[in-house]
Amino acid sequence: MTSSTSSTSTTSTTDLRKTVESFWAAAEGRDWAAFAETLAEDVVYELPQTRERIRGKERYMEFNREYPGDWHARIERIVAEPGQVVSWIHVTVGLEDLHAISFFTGDEDGRIATVTDFWPEPYEPPAGREHLVERY
Repeated sequence: MTSSTSSTSTTSTTDLRKTVESFWAAAEGRDWAAFAETLAEDVVYELPQTRERIRGKERYMEFNREYPGDWHARIERIVAEPGQVVSWIHVTVGLEDLHAISFFTGDEDGRIATVTDFWPEPYEPPAGREHLVERY
């Protein structure tokens, strides 16, 4: 039984990773029907930096459909482990470059149950460490 459970965990991790890849592809393509297929009905989306939470597929879909600007998302990296997937996304909105880190969990059907987004703001480093670092 243990090996069966292990196999299920691996399959779930792989499936959730594929679901997250499909989520980002559908978002980039504005394919809202495909995007909806990646989400659990009771999905919860959180933005800790603004302390906002959206509950439910329809509200989250509307949030994404209405998001302003000509934005585009490209996956930089995805890390998957049992129970969660983390993605690092490069986003452009017009001339603005942004990076986001998103944490996903899945439900028993392999759909996305929770999304937590972190949108770090770029900033200039403090003076005095130029001798230790290289800027890119």
